[in-house]
Amino acid sequence: MEKIIKPRHPEKIKNPINPIKKKPDWIRSKLVNSREFFITKTIVNKSNLVTVCQEANCPNITECWSKRHATFMIMGDTCTRACGFCDVKTGKPEKLDLFEDIKIANAVKKLDLRHVVITSVDRDDLPDGGSNHFKKVVDTTRKKNPNTTIEVLTPDFLRKGESYKKLLEADLDVFNHNIETVPRLYLKVRPGARYFASLELLKNAKNVNKNVFTKSGIMVGLGEKHDEIIQVMDDLRSANVDFITIGQYLQPSVKHHPLERYYHPDEFKELERIAKSKGFLLVSSSPLTRSSYHADEDFAKLKQNRINSH
Repeated sequence: MEKIIKPRHPEKIKNPINPIKKKPDWIRSKLVNSREFFITKTIVNKSNLVTVCQEANCPNITECWSKRHATFMIMGDTCTRACGFCDVKTGKPEKLDLFEDIKIANAVKKLDLRHVVITSVDRDDLPDGGSNHFKKVVDTTRKKNPNTTIEVLTPDFLRKGESYKKLLEADLDVFNHNIETVPRLYLKVRPGARYFASLELLKNAKNVNKNVFTKSGIMVGLGEKHDEIIQVMDDLRSANVDFITIGQYLQPSVKHHPLERYYHPDEFKELERIAKSKGFLLVSSSPLTRSSYHADEDFAKLKQNRINSH
C-alpha cells in the first residue's frame, strides 16, 4: 500500500491550485479590431504609462480602447498588497516617477478624453500611501484638460491617518474606492485591507467634499451569499455612496482565489433592481461590469440623476 505523506505545516502552503471554470456563453469580451484601438495603444506605450486595463487583464480592454477609453494606473505596476482576486503583480515598488503627472495629463490631451479614470496600486511603503502624488497627478491633469471630468479609483490609505484628505482637496468629479467583496471573505480575498476601514473612507470622502460623487464596486462569484450582498448595499448607502457597480469575478489564474460560480445575467438584473430600491443614484450591474467600464457615460447619467432627485 502506497504511503501518503502529509505536509507538516499545511497552513503554510501557498498558492493552492484552483482550476478555472469554463466561462458560460454570456461572458464574452467584445473583440474590436479598430484603428482607434491601436491609436490608444500607441499613445499609452509611447508615453510609457501603466494602465489597469493591461495590468489587471481587463476583459473589456478591446472595446474600451476602441473608444479611446483607458484607465491610467499611477505609482508603478507593482502593488504592496497581495489580494486573492487581483492580477496586478506584488512586490517592492520602484520610486515614484516625478514626471508622471505631466505624462498622464499629456496622454489625456492626446486621447481627447471627456472623462478620465485614474487609479493606482497600493503603496503601503509610502508615509501618505501616495495621496500627495495622486493629488499632483489630478491637479496637472485638470490644468492641462480643464473640460475633462476626473474620476479617481483609490487605495484605502489604511493606517495612513487623514492622508486621504489631501487627494480630496483636488478638483475631483468622482471619488471611487472599491469595497470588492463581503466582510466574511476579506481575510481570504483582501487580507491586507479592512472592510470597515474602506466604508469609513467612502463616508469621510463625502463629508470632506460634498460635491464629489462617491462610487464603489463589488464582485460576485467569490463565495458570498445573497443576504451578504444586500448587507454590503445597505452599508454603502449608510456611507452615502452614490453609485455602485456589480460585476462577475473572473479568476485570473489557478493560483488566485477560486471562482465559486458564475452568476446569470438575470441575477445581475435582480441585484440591480434591489440596489436601485436602496436609493443609489446609479447602479451598473452585469457580468462584465467593472469600475471603469462605460465610466464616461455613467458620469453623465450620475449628473442627470442628481438633478432629477432634487
